[in-house]
Amino acid sequence: MLISVYVPFAVTAVLAVLAPRLAHVLPPRRAAWALACAALVAAIGWAGALALLAFTGVAQIPEIAQEGRWSVAALRAEDPVYLVVAAGSALVLAVGAVSLGMAAVGQARHFVRARRECARLSEETELVVVDDDAPLAFALPGPTGRIVVSRGMLRCLGEREREALLAHERAHLHGRHHLFQCLWRLTAALNPLLRPLAVAGGFVLERWADEEAAQRVGDRRIVAHAVGRAALASAGASLPAALAATGGEVPQRVRALLAPPLPRRSLPLVAGGLLLAACCVSLANAASDSDRMVDSAQCAAHTTTARAPSAGDRPHAPEFCRRYDSRWEVQDRRP
Repeated sequence: MLISVYVPFAVTAVLAVLAPRLAHVLPPRRAAWALACAALVAAIGWAGALALLAFTGVAQIPEIAQEGRWSVAALRAEDPVYLVVAAGSALVLAVGAVSLGMAAVGQARHFVRARRECARLSEETELVVVDDDAPLAFALPGPTGRIVVSRGMLRCLGEREREALLAHERAHLHGRHHLFQCLWRLTAALNPLLRPLAVAGGFVLERWADEEAAQRVGDRRIVAHAVGRAALASAGASLPAALAATGGEVPQRVRALLAPPLPRRSLPLVAGGLLLAACCVSLANAASDSDRMVDSAQCAAHTTTARAPSAGDRPHAPEFCRRYDSRWEVQDRRP
């Protein structure tokens, strides 16, 4: 447990460093799914490792040990984790749980607000054009998602560029990109080290929509011009919390659209999969070690409190314990 319990922390740190790079070397759609899986596994591994470390401290409280019927002395002898580490892990886990709850409430409010905005729009079509001179364009997610574009934005673009802009926003809706965003925000709230991954994920979603629009229009340069002009036109404008074509790192998106599409590479995905598998295996190993540690402490407690059975009486506790797996194994003798 001493080594394996810390592997999820190392995996999280590696993902925080490599996620921005992964967003630029993989095709956007594959990168989005890879980052989503990485965020989910890393967040679970982070929380599980913190819980195991915190348990080693909580289990040494006499009242908890009495309820669990294990020996505090044996538990301390088995566990090499310092009490201050266990206390710090419990504090970080508690703060992360509170932050996760607050983020979940915020995301729920965001979805409710988006759904209300969709209901307020009078048009029943997917595209809603609002009479506003401010250049705005964004997608409202929901059961009946809407694409909202202002007349001011339409006047800034040519006919082909308007088609590219609408295809971009439609890709956000059809790809359920708001669910990816929600996952990354929640995992980053639980584990602050995953914030770079969430930022990279937002860029990947915009690139995904750009590539979908390029396939729909048939010209990558048209999409690049549409993205650039829309970003310049809407500079300084306040957008609602929704997916928009002007989001993300616009210069990098335009540069990627003017370059050939990225090839499909398997090596980064395989390396990432092995990294996540190591996180899962190490967490399972640490949990197994913790379970054996508790069994050993319970064995020690039974050994201390067991009484010698009288003649003809069946023993009510284990008669003896011998060492197993470097510690204890409980065996019952029947007369």
